[in-house]
Amino acid sequence: MTTPEQSGPSADEALARLVAGNQRFLRGEARPAVPQGETLADLARGQKPYATVLGCSDSRVPPEWFFDAGLGELFVVRVAGNVFSPEIAGSLQYAGSHLETPLFVVLGHDGCGAVDAALATKYKGEQHRSRVQILVDSILPALPELDPGPTPQVRLARAVECNVRWTVRQILSTPEGRARAAEGRMKILGAIYEIESGRVRFLSGE
Repeated sequence: MTTPEQSGPSADEALARLVAGNQRFLRGEARPAVPQGETLADLARGQKPYATVLGCSDSRVPPEWFFDAGLGELFVVRVAGNVFSPEIAGSLQYAGSHLETPLFVVLGHDGCGAVDAALATKYKGEQHRSRVQILVDSILPALPELDPGPTPQVRLARAVECNVRWTVRQILSTPEGRARAAEGRMKILGAIYEIESGRVRFLSGE
């Protein structure tokens, strides 16, 4: 069976668009947020986002803003701690199979409260409200034994990055993730949003 030709941007081109959008955001040159009538009419006929972003629900971390992306450009899935679950997997599968986005980004952020709660459970034995604890428990496997020497801020920063990398590995380990990666048309990356600066730092060596 032949692979259909790719009609949209490649994964590398999609990544370049995200990087360029973040640079515009940092320079204060973001595009107007209100779309024109023709744009809305086009969107009503369907969507063709160029990237999928799995990010945290934190109100300070809206991907469309700091990637300077317009309506219909990003398929965004948000959940506290950017964790991977069957429900999240279904949304990502839809993005890959139906929307055919070539680029997937798992986006964590500085000072993530969900990851901090997981650290409190891991190192202090703290328990949280039942459904919050379910969320926290899904983050715990991502956390290695971190050096107790650093400050709490440094430990949290390391844990946030570990959690992002863990989610990336989980996605890549799914049958569809392996298949799409083997085709060479999909790329998945981890990234960290720096709340204070507005910069997105993409991780290497997933």
